[in-house]
Amino acid sequence: MTKLFVKMQSLLAGVRSSADEGATAAEYGVLLAGIVGVVAIAALALGGRIGDLFDSILP
Repeated sequence: MTKLFVKMQSLLAGVRSSADEGATAAEYGVLLAGIVGVVAIAALALGGRIGDLFDSILP
C-alpha cells in the first residue's frame, strides 16, 4: 500500500511540474509578444527618421 501511495505521489508531482512549465512558457510567450509589439510600433513611428539618418551618414 505504501508503494502505491509513493508511486501516486511521484506521478502527481510530475503532472504538476509539467503544468508549471507550460504556464511559464505561456507567460514568456505573452511577454515576448508584448516586446515585439513595442519594437514594431517604434519601428513604424521612427522608421522615416532612422532612414533619413542613415541616408545623411552614408552617401
